[in-house]
Amino acid sequence: MAEVSEQIRIERAEPGDAGELLTAQRAAYLAEAQLYGDPFIPPLVESLEQIRKVMSTDAVVLKAMHGPRLVGAVRAQFSDHTCLIGRLVVVPDQQGLGIGTSLMRAVEQAITGRAESCVLFTGHLSAGNLRLYRRLGFTETHRERVAAHLTLVHMRKKLGC
Repeated sequence: MAEVSEQIRIERAEPGDAGELLTAQRAAYLAEAQLYGDPFIPPLVESLEQIRKVMSTDAVVLKAMHGPRLVGAVRAQFSDHTCLIGRLVVVPDQQGLGIGTSLMRAVEQAITGRAESCVLFTGHLSAGNLRLYRRLGFTETHRERVAAHLTLVHMRKKLGC
């Protein structure tokens, strides 16, 4: 895997970024929709208003920027002492360059002290996602069949490890 370019900056997303976040999210999740044969997966049908609503909470939303271009993002939302990490996206032409890894490390750093552990889930066929999360120290806790074509793999990482 290539190193993340020094030209990539990871910073907090602002409410004005919601439209670009939605565009990047839809571009990134098209491959997942094709993998599962389902064009109605939640990241593809989420609205701009729903993204703005998340951004108006105490959620941590980070973006990866290459110059003026938003090339990736990730969200962290809180429940008690647990942080749910979701919507990790990297635009298709920038995938495989380490941006997702950098976003995950940055979000973990941003939530330190606010949660005891992180949880996330991904589809059972999403081999690249599963490899990434395992490499970052997440372990599978359980699987949940949500449709004939989709089983969610739930993972957890205790923080401070």
